[in-house]
Amino acid sequence: MGKNFIFSSESVGEGHPDKVSDTISDAVLDACLAQDKSSRVACETFVKSNIVCVGGEITTKAKFDVEQVVRDAIREIGYVNDDDVFHADHIFINNYLTAQSPDISQGVDAQSATGKATSEQGAGDQGLMFGYACDETPELMPAPIMYAHRLGRQLTKLRKAGKAKWLRPDAKSQVSIQYLNDKPAKVTSVVISTQHAAAVSNKSIRDFITKQVINKVIPKRMLSRDTQILINPTGRFVVGGPQGDSGLTGRKIIVDTYGGMGRHGGGAFSGKDPSKVDRSAAYMGRYVAKNIVAADLAKRCEIQFAYAIGYPDPVSISVDTFGTGIKSDEQISDAVQEVFSFKPADIVKQLKLLRPIYSLTTNYGHFGKVDDLETITWEKINKVSALKRAIK
Repeated sequence: MGKNFIFSSESVGEGHPDKVSDTISDAVLDACLAQDKSSRVACETFVKSNIVCVGGEITTKAKFDVEQVVRDAIREIGYVNDDDVFHADHIFINNYLTAQSPDISQGVDAQSATGKATSEQGAGDQGLMFGYACDETPELMPAPIMYAHRLGRQLTKLRKAGKAKWLRPDAKSQVSIQYLNDKPAKVTSVVISTQHAAAVSNKSIRDFITKQVINKVIPKRMLSRDTQILINPTGRFVVGGPQGDSGLTGRKIIVDTYGGMGRHGGGAFSGKDPSKVDRSAAYMGRYVAKNIVAADLAKRCEIQFAYAIGYPDPVSISVDTFGTGIKSDEQISDAVQEVFSFKPADIVKQLKLLRPIYSLTTNYGHFGKVDDLETITWEKINKVSALKRAIK
C-alpha cells in the first residue's frame, strides 16, 4: 500500500558560496584534462569575502595559469558587480596545490607494485556509492529536486540575459511536494531566496519571481490556492555570496545528487578526476539505476556498491527496488552484474570520463541532465535491451 507524505528538496544557484567553490574546483579539473587526460586531480576550494584558496593534490603535464582559471570561473558565474566585495577582478587568490601522494598513485595506476594485490587500475579510495532513479519525471529523477533545479536554472537564465538588472548571483530554491499513494500530487510550498541590488523593493522582487520564475516552471496542475509561496522571506538579501558566507567544495552533495530522496555515499564530486570512485562510481550508479527504471524492471531503484583502495572490483553490490520490481532484487542484481562492469577502468572508458566535461556538471545537479547525452553519458538509457535479456 502506498504512503501519503510531503517531501522537500532544495537547489542552490551558481553564486551560492559552496557552488562558487565547486565551480572553481571543476574549472581547474577541466583545465588539466583539456591538456592531459591522465591528470590526477583532487582540487578543493575555500571562498570568503574577497579571498579564494585552492588546495589539494594534482599530478598533470598540463600547463595553465591557475589564477586565470579561477578568475574566469568567477566571471562566468556573474560576480562582476562593483557593489559586491567578491569580484572576479578584485579577489586575492592563494594557491596550495601539490602533487598527488605516490602511495595513492601506485594503487590507482594500472601496473604492479609491492604489496598491491593486482596490476589492474584500482579504486582511488575505499568508499561506498549509490545510484538512484524513479519514474516521477521524464528525466527519471525525484520530482522535488527536479522542480527546485528548474527554478534555479530559470532564475539564472533571466539574470544572465539581463532581464532584471537588480538580480545578483547568490540564490536558493526549495520545493515541497505532497505525495498521495507514493505519487507526486501537488506542490505545497515553494521557497526562493535571491540576492539583489539594494535599491529594488521586496514587492518588485516577489512579483517578478512569481510571474517569471515560479509560474514559468511549476505546472498549473501542481499548484493550488493552498500552495505557500515564500520569496525572499527575510525581506532583504543584498549581502550574499562569499561576502555573506564562506563556501567550501563538496558541501552541497544532496543538491548534487537526489535531493535527499535517494542516498549518497558522502563523497563529494567536484574537483575530482574519474580515478576517484566518489565521482565516477556515483555516475555509474546513476547510469545503472536509470537503465533499470527505463527498462520497466522497477518504478524506483537504488543501487549501492563499495570499493577498497587500490583494488579493481567492488567488494559489494546491492539493488533495492523498494517493492516495485517486476522480479526479485536478487534477480535484478544478477542481471546488472551480467550487463555492467564496475571496475574503475571500465567505468571511465564506458562513460568517456577522461574529457574536460565537468564544468557542465557542477550546477543544478549532476543527474537528470538530458540535453546533451554525448557529454553527460551516465544519463543514457542504452542498456535497456541488454537488461531485459539478462533477467532470468
